[in-house]
Order: sequence, then structure tokens, then C-alpha cells
Amino acid sequence: MTKADLVEEISKVTGLNKKDTSIIVNEIIANICRALAEGDKVELRGFGSFKVKERRARRARNPRTGEGVFVPAKLVPFFKASNELKARVNSSDRTVTT
Repeated sequence: MTKADLVEEISKVTGLNKKDTSIIVNEIIANICRALAEGDKVELRGFGSFKVKERRARRARNPRTGEGVFVPAKLVPFFKASNELKARVNSSDRTVTT
């Protein structure tokens, strides 16, 4: 599902036009990104949580040349699915309830 598909589905359910729905979806995504950039954790009950984890610096190997290279430490976004989402994905009945 793409963001456009998501906007279309939400638009159908809410009765809002696609332009307004698109603004809402973009604002939700922007707020999640802003919170993560500030080091906050974002938790959406029944869906999952987003947080930032630090990857330590490490030594890697260039597969083409075999030469060792240094990979510096960096921050990466991380998503952990809720138990409810995991159960829904793994169930035989994959219908979404609102």
C-alpha cells in the first residue's frame, strides 16, 4: 500500500476529500519524523512504536576488494510492532476493524 492508497482509503471512510486527507496523513508523518529527530519515542497503541537506536561503529569489509573499512556510529529509526498487530498479521482472518 502506498501513501496515495492510504489517503484514498481514509478519504472513503471519513468522507473527507482527498486533498484534506492528504494534508492530515502528511502532517502525521511529519510529526512522527519530528519527534524521532528530537529523540522522542512515538507509540501508537495497537499498532506499534517508533524510536531511534544507535548503531555502534564497526569494522566492515568491502565485498568487491576485500579491503577493511571503518563504518562510523550512526542513529537509525526503529519500529517495533505491537502484539495486537503481530496477532492480526499472523491470523487467518486478516480483516481490519475500526
